[in-house]
Amino acid sequence: MTEFQENARAAEAAMRSVFEPTPLQRNDHLSERYGAEILLKREDLSPVRSYKLRGAFNAMRKVLAARPDTATFVCASAGNHAQGVAYMCRHFGVKGVIFMPVTTPQQKIGKTEKFGGDAVAIRLTGDYFDDTLAAAQAYCAQVGGHFLSPFDDEDVIEGQASVAVEIEAQLGGMPDHLILPVGGGGLSAGVRSYVGARAALTLVEPAGGACLGAALAAGEPVRLRHVNTFADGAAVAQIGARTFARLADIDPARAMVIEEDRLCTTMLEMLNIEGIVLEPAGALAVDALKDMAEAIRGKTVVCVTSGGNFDFERLPEVKERAQRFSGVKKYFILRMPQRPGALREFLEILGPEDDIARFEYLKKSARNFGSVLIGIETTRPENFAPILTRLDAAGFEYRDITRDEVLAEFLI
Repeated sequence: MTEFQENARAAEAAMRSVFEPTPLQRNDHLSERYGAEILLKREDLSPVRSYKLRGAFNAMRKVLAARPDTATFVCASAGNHAQGVAYMCRHFGVKGVIFMPVTTPQQKIGKTEKFGGDAVAIRLTGDYFDDTLAAAQAYCAQVGGHFLSPFDDEDVIEGQASVAVEIEAQLGGMPDHLILPVGGGGLSAGVRSYVGARAALTLVEPAGGACLGAALAAGEPVRLRHVNTFADGAAVAQIGARTFARLADIDPARAMVIEEDRLCTTMLEMLNIEGIVLEPAGALAVDALKDMAEAIRGKTVVCVTSGGNFDFERLPEVKERAQRFSGVKKYFILRMPQRPGALREFLEILGPEDDIARFEYLKKSARNFGSVLIGIETTRPENFAPILTRLDAAGFEYRDITRDEVLAEFLI
């Protein structure tokens, strides 16, 4: 057994004084679909609904053991890391100062306050995370506190590896295949370092934050120019230096990238069929099964559902994204003739399974035509082919903007 494996086991054992192991549950729905033994490691059922409290616990435990007089822990986060740090500050009875962007939703601020209680102070600073991070590090240096990195810290990596320690104990050994999400790399680096070659590993990241893929291509961590924050639990601009050192020799074929809209279909499926609430990053490992059906057939597979901190006010957006990805909802800019009967003619083009979900004049003029934003929702993707055929035959001019990110951002 390596030193890292011993340390990960010690960290997992120490955690038992704070919280119980998260469940490892066989999922009948997924197992039947893929002809495999699919189990979910339910990190979404931890006390803070994510795995992040593991790394926070282990890092704080070690710091306080070495320097018991450490008075203040500081972090910068608008999500799960903040909640994990807050929870552990209250557990250890130490002061925590958590910096969050000014734009952080009140729901996340409230949850962090709830977990930390009187032990935590929250400071809203900066419109963008880089500004928040700089302010947190400056404050930490000023007060002589300890900065808690969300992932790029050896003790955090070691703490996150406790996920694999629990899986091994609960399963009585390693599964054939482990699937887990990647953000900054703390969880994946820890699990890989503990598991070694004892199980196949697939790492999954969102398309709008594929920092592992970029680092593997460049041979070193690189900063992404743009990050899509929809899957905020895994949307990281640059993978950590320490985490990448443990992942640099991963076969790029084992690093998957999944489009954010596709994630939404899995979130809805797990909610509607299984009653499991997953945040976008928490659905990454389950969604990856769609691309692995043949490779995993007949095998034992563990998917790490890394978090369930989902604000239900986002549910309409998730449904919208899922419908657009599935092809049952499309948006068009339609050139509508400005004459009596034109709208009726358009409505007659729609079939019995088609419905208008959005109708908005973008521009009316004194001339003969107006521009209309129209959203059409149907029951099956193939219903759109005859709609477009009838539009062409009737002489309507239109443009499909469903996949036009720029126009969709402003109009939909």
